[in-house]
Amino acid sequence: MSIDNALEERLSFMQLGAQAQARLRSIQSIVMRELPAALDAFYERIEAFPQTRAMFSGRSQMSGAKTRQVAHWRIISSGGFDRTYVEAVTAVGETHARIGLEPRWYIGGYALLMESLITAVVEARWPKPGFGLGRSGGASAAQVAGELSALAKATLLDMDYAISVYLEAAERARLAAEAEVLARERGVVVASVGEGMASLAAGDLTYRMSAAVPAEYAQLQSNFNAAMETLQQTMTVVSANTHGISSGSDEIAHASDDLSRRTEQQAASLEETAAALDEITATVRKTAAGARQASDVVAQAKDEAERSGAVVSQAVEAMAQIESSSQQISQIIGVIDEIAFQTNLLALNAGVEAARAGDAGRGFAVVASEVRALAQRSADAAKQIKALISASSQQVGQGVSLVGRTGEALASIVGKVGEIDALVSGIAASAQEQATGLNQVNVAVNQMDQVVQQNAAMVEESTAATHALKGETEELARLITRFKVAQQVAARPALATGGGSGISGSRALAR
Repeated sequence: MSIDNALEERLSFMQLGAQAQARLRSIQSIVMRELPAALDAFYERIEAFPQTRAMFSGRSQMSGAKTRQVAHWRIISSGGFDRTYVEAVTAVGETHARIGLEPRWYIGGYALLMESLITAVVEARWPKPGFGLGRSGGASAAQVAGELSALAKATLLDMDYAISVYLEAAERARLAAEAEVLARERGVVVASVGEGMASLAAGDLTYRMSAAVPAEYAQLQSNFNAAMETLQQTMTVVSANTHGISSGSDEIAHASDDLSRRTEQQAASLEETAAALDEITATVRKTAAGARQASDVVAQAKDEAERSGAVVSQAVEAMAQIESSSQQISQIIGVIDEIAFQTNLLALNAGVEAARAGDAGRGFAVVASEVRALAQRSADAAKQIKALISASSQQVGQGVSLVGRTGEALASIVGKVGEIDALVSGIAASAQEQATGLNQVNVAVNQMDQVVQQNAAMVEESTAATHALKGETEELARLITRFKVAQQVAARPALATGGGSGISGSRALAR
């Protein structure tokens, strides 16, 4: 809130407006006339008390204070409550705070001053004795009450401002004193912490804050020392384990290099195996194709053999029919032979009868002779044909026997060809299954080859990461040597040995 607003607020609340300020001006002469004597009595009381007398160096300082108070009261009694008044009363409050005049002495002094001023106003305004028993020339009670009220309000307003400024100045002084003490305490703490930070920056973890610090910073000191202790223990363990980590990193690096080489060898061997399997698969596929072709050829041979068996069966039937026809021809030849024989007998009888007839039967005898000769030739021819038919029948019988045996042989051949077809079909199916199995094996080997290639790449990355870890571990060991710790762990060799044995065991297991 601004100065003007604060003043207006106070004046409005205390009803110290224009009317009250006019009443102050009406008694200004009385106040200013009585004020020097009242101030003299006030400073006598100050000198009478050691607590207040110690606030002034002597009468000259009191005289200067009295002069400033007279000037200040001239402003109050004139009702001039403005920025100049506020500045003046502020100066009074700051002076009281500077010399250490507590509000109780200030209020007590104003009580004495008000006693004198009220008495003077009442005496001045009280009616004077006149002739007779009456009084005349005095102010009314309402006027006197208004003037005294205005004087009291103005005095209390001045006290309010002065005491408020005193309290604010005292608060500022207190805060300044506390800030100064706090700054000194902080200086001690900052110096101690700064020394600790410097030691920490230099790598000295044995530093502890041992300087006396205020109670407010005791927890900070304890926390700092605890942090340094924890950090010292941590760095001690880290320093002790770094060598073991370094040894383990070396072992891991060697094992990774060995694993990388072996993985590369495995990848190369698997790649060669995959190529060989590709060739074997191609060969088996060709074999399967050849077996399928052989199966087809055998099936065709079986069909041809079956058709040949049918032809042989037809030939056997034809030979049987020929044999039957030969037998019928023989029977017919027998009939012809019988006819020739009967004709020969008839011709003979005819000749005999012609001979009996003599010359009359001579012609008939010639005919009978010719018929007889013809019958004889017919009988001879029939005998020849019969002999040929007999021979032909024997040959046909032999042919039927041979064709039957041929049919049996062809039937046996058909059975064998069927067995061969079954075997070749089995071989073809087995070759196809082998080709399929080898193809699956080839796919699996190719997948294994890819996996091994990926493993080789991952092993190579792991090897690179292991070498990077080794370098970082060496850098970490170098950085740790910058720290000073209270003690070193004596079990470094054991840690290194333990780590090395684990890696060596892993490497031996890998082999």
